[in-house]
Amino acid sequence: MQFNLITVLGPTAVGKTRFAVQLAEKFSGEIISADSRQVYKQMDLGTGKDYDDYLISGNKIPYHLIDIIEPKDEYNLFQFKNDFSNAFNKISGRGKLPFLVGGTGLYIHSILKNYKLNKSHFDKLVISKYENYTIEELKVKLLKIKTNLHNTTDILIKERLINALIIAENEIVESIDTSKIFSLTIGIKADRNIVKKRITARLKERFKNGMIEEVETLIKNGITPERLKLFGLEYKFITMYLSGELNYNDMFQKLNSAIHKFAKRQMTWFRKMEREGIKIFWFENSEINSAATLIKAKFNF
Repeated sequence: MQFNLITVLGPTAVGKTRFAVQLAEKFSGEIISADSRQVYKQMDLGTGKDYDDYLISGNKIPYHLIDIIEPKDEYNLFQFKNDFSNAFNKISGRGKLPFLVGGTGLYIHSILKNYKLNKSHFDKLVISKYENYTIEELKVKLLKIKTNLHNTTDILIKERLINALIIAENEIVESIDTSKIFSLTIGIKADRNIVKKRITARLKERFKNGMIEEVETLIKNGITPERLKLFGLEYKFITMYLSGELNYNDMFQKLNSAIHKFAKRQMTWFRKMEREGIKIFWFENSEINSAATLIKAKFNF
C-alpha cells in the first residue's frame, strides 16, 4: 500500500493542529481542515482558528477549508467531501503531501471510509424539510432508523444532525475507494486531567481575547441568535448570555462543562473508528520526532 494522505485527529485542546503543522513543515505538506465550524468566516475565537499555529520557522504552512463560507449559509457533508477532494487533488498535483487535520468525527470518517454521497440528498429542498424540527425531534427520527447508534458527538449541533439523518434515510454506503485514498492516521492523545486543564485555560484566554465581542459582532452583522445557537458550544452559550438567559458565571460553567463532554465524545468517535478496523497510531503532542519516524518508514522517505 502506498499512502497518499496523513490524517491527524484528536479531541479538542490536545494540540493536533500545531502537531500536524510541524509534520507538514518536515514533509512538504499542506493542511486540509476537518472542522465543521472553521469553514465559517467571522467565527474565529469560538471555533479555535489559531492562525499562529500555521507559522513555523518563519514560514506559513498553507491550509484549506477554513474561512470559505458566510455564517448565514449552510454547509453539509456533501460539500465537505467535494471541497476535500478538490483540495486533495490540488495539493497532490503540486507534489505536496495532504494532511487532513481536525476533530469532527463525521467529516474524517466520511473520507477514511469514503462515503458514497449523492448531491440530491443534500440539496436545499431536502435540508429545508428538517429545519423546523427541534434537535430532540431530529434525534428521535435518527434513532428510529439507526437503533444501534453509539456515537452522539455529531448530533448535538442541528446542522450535523440533519447530515446524519439524510445519510441514514438514504442508506448511503460507507466503503473504501482503494484506488484513491490511503491514509496513515495519527491520533494525538493526552491524559484526561491534562485535557480538562487545557480546555479551561484556553477558554479563559479566548474570553480575554474577545470571544463575547465576536458573538456580538456576528449578531450586529445580521446573524440571528437562533442561527448562532445552532453552532453549539461557544456560540450557543454566549448567545444565551447576551440574550439574558444565563448570567456570566452560569454561562462560563455550562460552556466549560459542555466542552469537556464534547472532548470525551470525540474520543468515543475515534475508538469506534478503531473498532471498525481503522488503524490509528497514537502519540502525545511532545512526540513529534516519533511521529516523523513513523511517516518516514511508512512513506519510504
